Amino acid sequence: QVRLVESGGGLVQAGGSLRLSCAASGRTFDNYILGWFRQTPGKEREVVAAIDWSGGSTYYADSMQGRFTISRDNAKFTVYLQMNSLKPEDTAVYYCAARRGTLYTAPYDYWGQGTQVTVSS
Repeated sequence: QVRLVESGGGLVQAGGSLRLSCAASGRTFDNYILGWFRQTPGKEREVVAAIDWSGGSTYYADSMQGRFTISRDNAKFTVYLQMNSLKPEDTAVYYCAARRGTLYTAPYDYWGQGTQVTVSS
């Protein structure tokens, strides 16, 4: 059973930083994409960033490029999202997700429970 558990969310002032972690378990993730999504009430879930577990290639949504960095530690089965220069509009529940294949923006198969990020102005 694949399990994804996010942590690291919290309250931060605008301009601050947070690092989210996603602990992945239940299988090896060769040929998987691990991604971060976010969602606010009344809005669709949107992709933030994604990474190829094996090769390390990354994808970023345009609005996150330059501020957010996705990385992974294969030995620890953990994916990270470093968020810098946070803005109030970054406030959302952030979800870790995984999918088979190599398409970063295709539908994902597995999801974590989410972690709340709140950015105050």
